[in-house]
Amino acid sequence: MNDIIKNIEAAQLREDAPQFNVGDTVKVYAKIKEGNRERIQVFEGTVLKKQGGSVRATFTVRKNSNGIGVEKTWPLHSPNVEKVEVVRRGRVRRAKLNYLRQRVGKSAKVKELVK
Repeated sequence: MNDIIKNIEAAQLREDAPQFNVGDTVKVYAKIKEGNRERIQVFEGTVLKKQGGSVRATFTVRKNSNGIGVEKTWPLHSPNVEKVEVVRRGRVRRAKLNYLRQRVGKSAKVKELVK
């Protein structure tokens, strides 16, 4: 039974999986179905966390919209995620940025990674 599940998951893996890290500001191009039409909606924000592995990997992006924090979680290998574009790299020291939920204004920013 375990081999069957592994084969199914291997078939669903994306070869062009996007490369980004926690703390990066990204644009997620997501496919939205409205009736019989399909369009692409862009969600831009900071990556709070990445979790899971293989096909089950997910990532959470948070943005501030009209003073209200909005978070969305997507499967990394989902066909509904068209692409993930990195806007800027962030320098963080932890794997989960849950503390950003309580921050407002300048303290909610992530420092930019300078190479």
